[in-house]
This record gives sequence, structure tokens and C-alpha cells, in this order.
Amino acid sequence: MTDHPPSRRADAARNRQRILDAARTAFAAGGAETSMAEVARRSGVGQATLYRNFATRHELLEALLVDEIDEVCAAAATVEGDTPEDRLMAWLRRFFQYVTAKRPVVIGLLEHTDRTDPVFQSRGRMLAAGRPLLTAAQEARQIAGDLDLDQILDLVVAIAKIPGTPEYRRPILDAALAGLRPRPA
Repeated sequence: MTDHPPSRRADAARNRQRILDAARTAFAAGGAETSMAEVARRSGVGQATLYRNFATRHELLEALLVDEIDEVCAAAATVEGDTPEDRLMAWLRRFFQYVTAKRPVVIGLLEHTDRTDPVFQSRGRMLAAGRPLLTAAQEARQIAGDLDLDQILDLVVAIAKIPGTPEYRRPILDAALAGLRPRPA
């Protein structure tokens, strides 16, 4: 029996994923100014392979953002918790991680993207994914009914934008999320 070399498609898929993983790390470390050469270096692929997968820096940034949006939306369906409130809070914390991590990617995209670009439809996808969690928590009377998910996501985004480390922002997020519980009459 002879070993068969991996198919070209499998190699290409692995290279693409290596590039995305390296780019995610590079942008988190270096910010929006991270170069394509740095991404190629970190991923261990040549620049030709990088540009074959992502012809422009803009395409790479979009792919990173779409991957992260997909993960956050999928998490809404699989998030764990004992109560509807626990599940909503776990997802909002996951959304907070996304907003914090995506900041350099979004900054890079905003510089050269028209607001009508489909990449900016991510908000609607987030709302559609998270709305059932909020509805369940509100129906269980575990979350106040006077805010909608759009407002809650704006709150989380605002906290994520506060200067400082994640450790600095986390107690602020905790206090804000605790404020979503119903208030005594």
C-alpha cells in the first residue's frame, strides 16, 4: 500500500486556514496597520500563496470578519446555561469577546469599504441569532422587557470600546449585564 499525497484542495484549504489563523493573531498584536508580508511570514506560506487566497488586504479582512461573525451567530444556538438568562449572558459575553477582538479588523475595513457592502450586514445577522435568547429570558421574566437586543448590543459595544485591558473592562460589563435583570416595582 502506498501513501497518497494530500489532494491539492486539502492543501489549499489548510493554507487558507493557516493564513486566517495567522492574520487573526497578527491583527490582534499589530493592529490595523499589519502588513500582508507579516501575515505571510506568520502563516509560513509564501506571498504568492497568500495573494492566491486573498488578492487584496481588504479580502483578507472581510474573510476574518465573516469567520468571526459566523462563530458568534452559531454560538447563539449552542450556548450553554441552566436558565434562559444564563444562556443569554453567556452569548452576550461571547459577543463582547468578538467586538473586542475584531476592532483592528473593522478599523482596517472601514478605511476602504462602502457602507452598502454586505460585510456591514453583520448586525442584522447578530440580531437574528441573539433575539431568541433575549425573548426566552424576557418571557421567563429573568431579563427586563424594556430594552431590545439592538440596545443591549450597543451597550456591549460601548463597553468594548472603553480604553484599557480586557481585565479592566470585564467588571464594567458584569455591572451592565446585571442591570438587565428586572427591577423591583
